[in-house]
Amino acid sequence: MPRIDGATLTTHEHPAPAGFFMPHYTMRMQIGPYRIEPNVILAPMAGVTDKPFRQLCKRLGAGLAVSEMTTSDPRFWNTSKSRTRMDHDGEPAPISVQIAGTVPAIMADAARHNVDHGAQIIDINMGCPAKKVCNAWAGSALMRDEALVAAIVSAVVNAVDVPVTLKIRTGWNADHRNAPVIARIAEDCGVAALAVHGRTRDQQYTGTAEYDTIAVIKSMLKIPVLANGDIDSPQKAAEVLRHTGADAVMIGRAAQGRPWIFREISHYLATGELLPPPGLPEIRDILLGHLGALHAFYGEVSGVRIARKHLGWYAKDRPENAAFRAVVNAAETPERQLQLTSDYFDALIAGDSFAIAA
Repeated sequence: MPRIDGATLTTHEHPAPAGFFMPHYTMRMQIGPYRIEPNVILAPMAGVTDKPFRQLCKRLGAGLAVSEMTTSDPRFWNTSKSRTRMDHDGEPAPISVQIAGTVPAIMADAARHNVDHGAQIIDINMGCPAKKVCNAWAGSALMRDEALVAAIVSAVVNAVDVPVTLKIRTGWNADHRNAPVIARIAEDCGVAALAVHGRTRDQQYTGTAEYDTIAVIKSMLKIPVLANGDIDSPQKAAEVLRHTGADAVMIGRAAQGRPWIFREISHYLATGELLPPPGLPEIRDILLGHLGALHAFYGEVSGVRIARKHLGWYAKDRPENAAFRAVVNAAETPERQLQLTSDYFDALIAGDSFAIAA
């Protein structure tokens, strides 16, 4: 069994079978002054959790939606990309913004800058496994330097008057699962909540997430702990909460093309009943609304380009996905993209699955 640094691994029951329902489940948690309800959270994902997607997920049941990672380097704060990521106009509270970097003083300045631009919660990224982030010793690479973790977290907490949260992985690799040590440092430095992805950095997104380390961390801390990794159904959410005792679940890749997963999970946790899947007319309307929001937010050219990956995610489970993407990706204007998408779903609703490819 891999070593977990800083804690003794206890034996937990196996996850409950499909259909398991956790009675008397608390559907809320507190982060500073903010009541998060339901406690089903959208994870920060670079290139995904932009403002249109965050707003959509919140409308469909997410209790909190964390922004995609923003740089702490002030040289890039006034770029078009950074200004777009810092746009929170009209976004429902609380607004949670993730920052990334390696220098405590610069991270503190970045926290203040984002609070000045509307952030109500600051999230520190120590969970991203991407090479371009880790090669700069940011993201999950920071977990290798526990003293630096303490310095960064303390600097950010002391810099702002809003709650600070932290996202980490279980460790650097299977032989160095030091998340419990990092968790204790974070709580001692004043972090208001901790999210833990159940993989090590070297796993990236391969293999399967493990939840024993998250359970150990939850048993150690008084602050809320959010469980993340491979939670892709209401039943899995209940299993993970039961196994770990976590205060919330954080949903990442499973929300891509399926933003209604938040209402599905929260309904199941509250009632023990599975909601019926959304019908094609509702999926069509959700997607067309999402496309329209992307076009309005990014402008016509960038909006059409960015929307293509979302179109692929929405259609990924359909047998005619490849044909649909080949056609709709050729659209160069918002009007054409919307029309092709509407035609595709109208054909599916009419029972003519391959009409779009004809």
